[in-house]
Amino acid sequence: MPPIADHPLRYAMANELHARPFPSVPAPSRAAYLAIKPASNAAGRDRAADRAHLIDLLDRFGAKHPAPDATHYFGEIGKHTLKWESHTEFVTYTIFGEGVADRPFDAATFAIFPEDWLATAPGTRVTSALIRVEVADGDEGIADKVKDWMVPESLAISRVLEDDLVVAGDFRIDHAGHMRFAVFARPHVGERRVGRVVQRLCEIETYKAMSMLGLSRARSLGPQMAKVDTTLSKLLGDMCGPLANPADVLQSLLEVSAELENTVAQSSFRFGATGAYETIVNQRIAVLREERFGGRQTFGEFMMRRFDPAMRTVKSTERRLQAMSERALRAGDLLRTRVDVERSAQNQELLTSMDKRADLQLRLQRTVEGLSVVAISYYAVNLVLYVVGPVEKLGVSKALLAAGVTPLVLLLVWFMVNRIRKSME
Repeated sequence: MPPIADHPLRYAMANELHARPFPSVPAPSRAAYLAIKPASNAAGRDRAADRAHLIDLLDRFGAKHPAPDATHYFGEIGKHTLKWESHTEFVTYTIFGEGVADRPFDAATFAIFPEDWLATAPGTRVTSALIRVEVADGDEGIADKVKDWMVPESLAISRVLEDDLVVAGDFRIDHAGHMRFAVFARPHVGERRVGRVVQRLCEIETYKAMSMLGLSRARSLGPQMAKVDTTLSKLLGDMCGPLANPADVLQSLLEVSAELENTVAQSSFRFGATGAYETIVNQRIAVLREERFGGRQTFGEFMMRRFDPAMRTVKSTERRLQAMSERALRAGDLLRTRVDVERSAQNQELLTSMDKRADLQLRLQRTVEGLSVVAISYYAVNLVLYVVGPVEKLGVSKALLAAGVTPLVLLLVWFMVNRIRKSME
């Protein structure tokens, strides 16, 4: 019996779940992280340019190339290890090196990325970060170090993964243009666990930065939405009274609706992506299983105070924009209904007027028919008198003949006219 046939995508889809393994990061070590995104139309960017830029970096170190159409890469470049990933809107580069710099968060660590290579990047920097990984047998000295390295006001520090590691960051850009994260690993913690934490920190920073693009979009829409809201409110106010020209008001409403629909279409992707990125940020923080360190705020608390309000602003703007669009559509429907009702009343008046005219015409027609009977009878009586004229010689007067003939002629003419009218109905 032949084996059952596999779906063409079975292996590809199964392997996709394992295609992006966490890096193995020893302690002590350091990492330089970079996320690049085109300034516009990032989702529709030329991904071949991303791959060419990666290959340019690999060729400088004589490293092997990724597979065609690859969306991820992991390999050695000289003394360091490179992890590259292509996402919907951006690409990320993470370079890992053993040992730490003598000066914490030395900007020279980022020099692993050549300056001329950075200048030819097919996009702009979304974020970049320096990560310092140290070994810490206990908590002694950690608080003093992070206080010297980072801004105390915005410092977030917490124990993660059942106190196997301590992570810290202030989410501020330093003078060299990078974020700073510190990881203190207990001596027994394995390289893969350290690598997972480092990867989570990079993801939290990247998706946080991408989410904030939605806030920028929401703020830019503020003046436009206020102007449209004023116009829409005025149109709705005008609809409460008599309308001189409903067609003009309807045209204005259609223009407002079209503008709102266009704005919704242009913003839907960014707002949708912002919601997805926000969810990822919260998930990445949740999997760290944070515990408070020395009474300081955790990463989750930092996001609740600084990040969540921005996301609520984005959601509020999205809801307001959708509500305005629906209100404009409802106003258009109401105006069209009002116009239809007014037209129905006008049509009813027109039909009533037509009924009156038809009744008048019918009366006039009957009057004309009556006069026609008289006129025809007059000429018919004269014709009959000419026909019976010889009877006068028998001694019958003309007046007597006319008196006898006239009723018969009238009756005959009326019968003929009535029959003709019925045959035409």
